[in-house]
Amino acid sequence: MQSLKALVGLRSKSRCSFQRPRFLSHHYQRPFSAQPNYAPQNDDLEDQVLVQGRAKSRASILNRPSALNALTTSMVARLKRLYESWEENSNIGFVLMKGSGRAFCSGADVVTLYQLINDGNVEECKKFFETLYKFVYLQRTYLKPHVAILDGITMGGGAGISLPGMFRVVTEKTVFANPETQMGFHPDAGASYYLSRLPGYLGEYLALTGDKLNGVEMIACGLATHYSLNARLAWVEERVGKLITDEPSVIETALAQYGDLVYPDRGSVLHKIDTVDRCFCHDTVEEIIDALEKEAVESYDEWCKTALKKLREASPLSLKITLQSIREGRFQTLDQCLAREYRISLNGVTKRVSNDFCEGVRARLVDKDFAPKWDPPSLADVSKDMVDCCFSRLDEFEPELQLPTALREPHM
Repeated sequence: MQSLKALVGLRSKSRCSFQRPRFLSHHYQRPFSAQPNYAPQNDDLEDQVLVQGRAKSRASILNRPSALNALTTSMVARLKRLYESWEENSNIGFVLMKGSGRAFCSGADVVTLYQLINDGNVEECKKFFETLYKFVYLQRTYLKPHVAILDGITMGGGAGISLPGMFRVVTEKTVFANPETQMGFHPDAGASYYLSRLPGYLGEYLALTGDKLNGVEMIACGLATHYSLNARLAWVEERVGKLITDEPSVIETALAQYGDLVYPDRGSVLHKIDTVDRCFCHDTVEEIIDALEKEAVESYDEWCKTALKKLREASPLSLKITLQSIREGRFQTLDQCLAREYRISLNGVTKRVSNDFCEGVRARLVDKDFAPKWDPPSLADVSKDMVDCCFSRLDEFEPELQLPTALREPHM
């Protein structure tokens, strides 16, 4: 596996020449989140995704700040329509995406999905995942340069709709995470693709524990391309907004103009990559936990104890599903990853094997007692048949995720 040691020094320079990481090139104690407010709010579709016109570009702005810009079906459908129309417009050279308020995007509006499931409206949940995954694929195969400004919380599906793009700008306020196992779910929206391509076994660590990365760490491991202080973002947007171009190199130069040289601090998990690899390289979750326990005894490292605590708090079924999903993702194209994630997601929302998704949302975001009752309750109770069932189609009549791979060619 590729070592991260060199990356901490080499990729930490945000003024890098434009070269997308291999896994993203085209031819790609805080609770679970900052507790968004899911109270009823203005649901006007155009208000939830705003559009700004520039000289040779367009900007889409996620605009549900009180819900940390959590994604709904209508929001993603609007984004998809906008992006398709912009791609066909020869007067538009590139596209930018950002969020309103203190988040870029906290991911899916899981409370709405929870309510839909409890109301028996599973078909709407299926529609959400289908729409979201199709937009992720569109982003991955987009023909025009794309700039995502990830200022603030960037979690789950929020990462999925932005990381496939050409440029990813982060700041000192960026918080990246895939906390789905704590919610009884699995990292989706392409997460099994981009996490599995991180150096060493960092992807497994992030997926299983839900641990966070800051903007500097995202630069170092290749998830982001440019770092800018939050105070300079207005200058960055003004500079980029005046560009009349569709050339990636010109956009890269403009972004780098206000970039900063950054290096992960001593406490970063990136400086523990050898330990991460030793513990998370194993084939099963049980072996990973055993390795962490051994490491904790031998090293007295608090990091090991924290990682163990996160694993023990997560859904046992989700942990096993997630590990298998990340491992399969290493050898698959994005469309194959999305198709697999779609099957897992549908099995989750239909409660085919377990009610863990609804239980996780209830415990963390609805009742907020932070005491989920997972079913099965332990790793020992999760059988191989249960995991395999989550990777299979609901039934022979359930359609698979249909992506336009013939028109928009996928790449490794």
